[in-house]
Amino acid sequence: MGATDRHRPTVDEISFWGEVMGQGVRVQELPGIGKRFDIDLGHGGDRISVVVRRDGTRDLYVFNSRSDEPAAVIEFSEEQARKVGAVLSGTFFA
Repeated sequence: MGATDRHRPTVDEISFWGEVMGQGVRVQELPGIGKRFDIDLGHGGDRISVVVRRDGTRDLYVFNSRSDEPAAVIEFSEEQARKVGAVLSGTFFA
């Protein structure tokens, strides 16, 4: 499948809560797509969802408390996601 052929999960596919992984983090299997991780940001209902697709790409959905539609959607390759994750976790230092 080419980059333009990949299925990006719709809001309906990512809008229900799954199994609780830890405080404020839930995971849901998306059949045929991968897994979705929902993270409560604790700011009046703001949250993010990360869809990890079977091909390694990730989609980051940013939601605010005022809407069920994402305010932003960003697609990362596996390498890009690792770089961003390293920066966010504090393991990458310049």
